[in-house]
Amino acid sequence: MEGEEEERKKGRAVVEMVGGKSTVTRCFSCYPLKLIFPNKVGSSKSDAVWIYALSYGGGIVSGDQISLEISVGDGCTAALTTQASTKVYKSVDSKCSEQFLEARVGRNALLAVIPDPVTCFSTASGRHESGERWEFDRYKSTNHIYLDGDQPLFLDSVLLDKGCGASVAELMQEYQVMAMVIISGPKLKDLRCQLQEEVKQMMSRHLRSSPDTTNRSHHVRSEPRHGPTRPLLIASCSTFGPQALGMVVRVAAVMTESVYMFLRQHLAALKPFLGASPYCQAGR
Repeated sequence: MEGEEEERKKGRAVVEMVGGKSTVTRCFSCYPLKLIFPNKVGSSKSDAVWIYALSYGGGIVSGDQISLEISVGDGCTAALTTQASTKVYKSVDSKCSEQFLEARVGRNALLAVIPDPVTCFSTASGRHESGERWEFDRYKSTNHIYLDGDQPLFLDSVLLDKGCGASVAELMQEYQVMAMVIISGPKLKDLRCQLQEEVKQMMSRHLRSSPDTTNRSHHVRSEPRHGPTRPLLIASCSTFGPQALGMVVRVAAVMTESVYMFLRQHLAALKPFLGASPYCQAGR
């Protein structure tokens, strides 16, 4: 019965080359997951397939186990995104809620995973606008990338737990949002090099700028009541894998909109591949 229940909550999408175009050849999804495949997103010159992942009820409820498998065939392009932030509701009876994504990307293929933020409720995670500043019990995110199925390329885990001494709110200070960008593969080499240089220049300006820096862009500074002046957004980048095949950028910011601005600006180079720039839709 447990195996049947797990299968019932599973979603799958297969993108293959049909008639010289990236095409969804197989898909299904079951409650609480729903997949939407718009006919076209962005420029008609793009060959990308866009996949929107939604959850019934507007979010992830206590005990939900949502899993999705995506396969992108050789030479194909696909983008996986969401229509809004992923809301995680409070845990009931200590039930854990989980999301799983397993993706297989073929040769000379591209998969862009560009979701909106995970926004969690009190006793799951905090909604800043409601005064729930990092008021969660436990949040864990794991991202693993393998070459040819079993060769580890990138292994990363983020754990935020209020039971680890100081509260998460104390550790994060005024920063309200975290983000991570992972770029891997020879197809995006130019984007990796460009983004790495832009992040270095941006943070160099932070270090050189004076405390009275005014609002000029997303890399402005804030003035907390106590302590030194800190930027509204900070970012770091590092390469990984053989011949620096991949790069990871980590971002922390005071406001979610600052992260959206950062992503819109620095991921605009994906537009020729996807037909639209990530995070440039209305309301983002």
